[in-house]
Amino acid sequence: MNPDKRRELEELLAIPGLRLRALSEFAGARAPQEDGATLLENARIKASAAVQLTGLPALADDTGLEVDALGGAPGVHAARFAGPKATYSDNVKLLLERLRGVPSERRTARFRCVIVALWPDGREKLGEGTLEGRIANSPRGELGFGYDPVFEVEGSGRTLAEMTAAEKNAVSHRARAAHALAAKLTRG
Repeated sequence: MNPDKRRELEELLAIPGLRLRALSEFAGARAPQEDGATLLENARIKASAAVQLTGLPALADDTGLEVDALGGAPGVHAARFAGPKATYSDNVKLLLERLRGVPSERRTARFRCVIVALWPDGREKLGEGTLEGRIANSPRGELGFGYDPVFEVEGSGRTLAEMTAAEKNAVSHRARAAHALAAKLTRG
């Protein structure tokens, strides 16, 4: 799991006794091929790979950025938008290039997040969350990661990268998905 996402999930889930460990902490770990057609499929692929390697319950998420002016792209390919070894900066740069000349009112977008909790016996629980917004004309803010510097949260006038961690965790797509999952996990 991306260390930035893991840190956010640990804060968001806040379930007593729950400790998240990165797959990289286990011998023989390697990232599975994320070739699912949906966020849910990719989250399941990652969770299943973690369960198979560790024999422990696993959590995995997948997040997509859907930009309306780009027909929903980058979507499920958000992390690899500018290529398989793309950096956050590479992805943001390509996104802004593709949106060059698109007026503000047509730059609507949303983040979608799906988190899967999977047990070795096959039981599964899901949490999903969405955050509406628009893509800014240029990056703003120094906080967050990924597309945060260009994702302006609907009604806020600020990008996710201009929000403190606490502010972001109060509204983000991942927060919404984590809270939905936490409610299911604590109910049993």
